[in-house]
Amino acid sequence: MTVLTRYVSFPLALATALTLSLTACGGDDKRDAGTPVSSPAPSSTPSAPEPPSTVPVTRTADELTKALLELNDLPSGFSQEKDEADDGSKPFSSPSSRCKTLVKYLNATKAPGSKASVTRTFTGGQEGPYIDYGLDSMGTAADVDDLRDSYAKAVDSCTKVTLKTEGSGNTSMKVEKITAPSYGTKPFAFQLTGTSGPKRGLEYTAVVTGVDDVILSVGVLAGQGGELEPATEAAVTKARQVLKPA
Repeated sequence: MTVLTRYVSFPLALATALTLSLTACGGDDKRDAGTPVSSPAPSSTPSAPEPPSTVPVTRTADELTKALLELNDLPSGFSQEKDEADDGSKPFSSPSSRCKTLVKYLNATKAPGSKASVTRTFTGGQEGPYIDYGLDSMGTAADVDDLRDSYAKAVDSCTKVTLKTEGSGNTSMKVEKITAPSYGTKPFAFQLTGTSGPKRGLEYTAVVTGVDDVILSVGVLAGQGGELEPATEAAVTKARQVLKPA
């Protein structure tokens, strides 16, 4: 599960990306800006993309876990969130058929077609930022491309979704594509913004990109606006170092 899903349902990601435990976030949709907490930013630059491979690669959850950022990879002031069990909730919905695919992705607990999936979430304090990292083994780089393209198309087709938060009612959230950090293969990014309801003003940004046969996702909840790029750079850099091409 990712951070938005994990935290929107009150004690509870993309329910792989989007369900915020707003209790953990302080429960107030108008939070103090505070002092920004910077995300990790390795010095290495992203590698040039390679042609998608058609040879299936088998990755284990243990292998993917080693490729995730750890607490000591982040700046001081962050702590690691405990893993939450999937409670089967589906916080996102929409009456529009054009949003069917995006709603499915937002409520998923792992990437569709994933052979192995791992996530890890960190927080810079009670009011955030919350940064979620995920890796999903898709088998081939071509499968990664297909899912990334499908996700981007789903975002382009849908302008808003409804987020249900337990005990607080529904929040309408605007969906929009944003400029993606240029790390990994064919990076794609989007933002959800609460426009009405109890969580008006809540913002969640996410990027989906490829690292060979693995799809990498980074989500930022309650950020200051500058966390997504360095967080993505750090995640892609470590994944490339650990997940050697087959």
